[in-house]
Amino acid sequence: QVRLVESGGGLVEAGGSLRLSCAASGSTLSYTSMGWFRQTPGKEREFVAAVNWSGGKTIYVDSVKGRFTISRDSAKTTVYLQLNSLKAEDTAVYYCVRARTDGLSPSKYDYDAWGQGTQVTVSS
Repeated sequence: QVRLVESGGGLVEAGGSLRLSCAASGSTLSYTSMGWFRQTPGKEREFVAAVNWSGGKTIYVDSVKGRFTISRDSAKTTVYLQLNSLKAEDTAVYYCVRARTDGLSPSKYDYDAWGQGTQVTVSS
């Protein structure tokens, strides 16, 4: 069973940057994609970004394109989300996720492991 632990969240002013990390441990990642979701109180979890096993393909929700970058390290045990030009509406708990396959999907049903989340707060 895989364990995902996020870090790097915090409080930042609008226009600032943060880098989130997700460390995977336990069972192997088995050639699967990884991703990030986010959630604010009272709302459904929203897909943010995903990266395939090789790191060569990525997808993003439209609202973060050009501002956020997802990547993974060569050992395939850590996934990163670089958040630039942050806006107040980016405030949320960010969750790292592991996909069931190497496909790239924005659906929460295509992910079978979730971290505990890290809070990102952007002050305006």
